[in-house]
Amino acid sequence: MDAIDVIRAKRDGAQLTPEQIRWVIGAYTDGRVPDEQMSALLMAVFFNGMAGEELAVWTQAMIDSGERKDLSSLGRPTADKHSTGGVGDKITLPLAPLVAACGVAVPQLSGRGLGHTGGTLDKLESIPGWRADVHEGAYLAQLRDVGAVICAAGSDLAPADKLLYALRDVTGTVESIPLIASSIMSKKIAEGADALVLDVKTGSGAFMKSADDARTLARTMVGLGEAAGVRTVALVTAMDRPLGRAAGNAVEVAESVEVLAGGGPADVVELTLALAREMLAGAGRSDVDPADALRDGRAMDVWRRMIAAQGGDPDAPLPRPAETHVVTAPAGGTLTRLDAYALGVAAWRLGAGRARKEDPVSAAAGITWTAGVGERVTAGQPLLALRTDDAARIPRALEALEGAIGVDTDDRPLPLVLERITA
Repeated sequence: MDAIDVIRAKRDGAQLTPEQIRWVIGAYTDGRVPDEQMSALLMAVFFNGMAGEELAVWTQAMIDSGERKDLSSLGRPTADKHSTGGVGDKITLPLAPLVAACGVAVPQLSGRGLGHTGGTLDKLESIPGWRADVHEGAYLAQLRDVGAVICAAGSDLAPADKLLYALRDVTGTVESIPLIASSIMSKKIAEGADALVLDVKTGSGAFMKSADDARTLARTMVGLGEAAGVRTVALVTAMDRPLGRAAGNAVEVAESVEVLAGGGPADVVELTLALAREMLAGAGRSDVDPADALRDGRAMDVWRRMIAAQGGDPDAPLPRPAETHVVTAPAGGTLTRLDAYALGVAAWRLGAGRARKEDPVSAAAGITWTAGVGERVTAGQPLLALRTDDAARIPRALEALEGAIGVDTDDRPLPLVLERITA
């Protein structure tokens, strides 16, 4: 095989053969194909796309660059969930223990935030003592004993994706649906769960701004999951406004605990239950109603055990900010716009997120709000509370919020769940 031949074939619009794909992914992972040649191939894919069978082989080759976890020894069905990311999207936190409380093990390998989207691991690290790194033996033991684990992925999971992701980031090839789909699905399939539920966000705060693009990505990922033998379903959900009433780290943990206690914002509860029902159905447990596990405290019990198993203290006070700044409602009437992207950027500027992967984040930073889209507000009422450890960050956060709040405008919010997509 020769990398130039593979590049030329895709450049000219040809469909790569399975042999070409397996060779080029393996050779790049081993260092035999240099970055400049793989960059050229990624750009050719960016412009010419991939056929379904071509993308399935590409994704499998990425999985085969590492190991696919074997969870068969757990003695119970397994299900996983992936969200394409958003603002206030803390759903993984209550969802994993909820599904585990219903008898399905949840091996949730999560990531950190970058830019305006929050990271699950960053949120959980605001709990004193909690650790994101769980070694293989402890990982399986926790799944067996507790039923749920949320932790960082190891280096043995789809290492080709780690290399390709970094390369796409610096070559302008991130916004390619085949490359996005293969990146997400190679890792999720390698996790080894029986069933996978995808939460594909759309709207201003999502990676996919267009609902049509979100649907295309969802269909592509569902096809890849099913081709790899994983029962896969996707929900396309709204991210034109943030989820819940909090965006940040500790504030999202606090809101997640409210949900597990039987309360919490209605939209967070609705989406958590919708995804839980899909995960249970995929794992063959559609006879169980997850709402019961929220009401009777079983989900909260699993949460406490899951946090403690990773060194965290579920009873410890969460970090509080040194500074708080209140933004009031500009007028009275119905809140018709609370722009997700603007709130995400503001939370990021307050210290809740990072511009580079190596940047630290503040556990206490974030934003809370007292009303959601569709609710009534009065002029001058406290609407947003900006939380930070550094008062100098507040002015730039306020700049990000200019135009983010709308009262009695013509904005029409998206329904929370737009579409359910299956194979």
